[in-house]
Amino acid sequence: MGFSVSKQNGVTVVDVEGQLIVGNRQELKTRVLEELDGGERKFVVDFSQTGYIDSSGLGVLVSLSKKIREQGGELRLSSLNEDLRTLFELTKLDTLFRIADSREDALEGF
Repeated sequence: MGFSVSKQNGVTVVDVEGQLIVGNRQELKTRVLEELDGGERKFVVDFSQTGYIDSSGLGVLVSLSKKIREQGGELRLSSLNEDLRTLFELTKLDTLFRIADSREDALEGF
């Protein structure tokens, strides 16, 4: 369980491996904010290896999206499984984030 950060076509891509929960949400926040402070403005969080996100994980995504938008950037999400996509729809968070089916789709048009 963890995060890996890479750059792809000028976009910071964060892979979430395992779960995004109260126990690791702060690590995600720290890693993304470090990149934001370093001047990065385009972010994709890839959930292709993620099976579960709890409410604190959703909260950190909302918080990061707000901070990135305040700096003139954008946070996109990709590769949510069916259960996670349903979670975003039920919580109406699908209206806050651009959610792509794949990493490639998320990177398009950035």
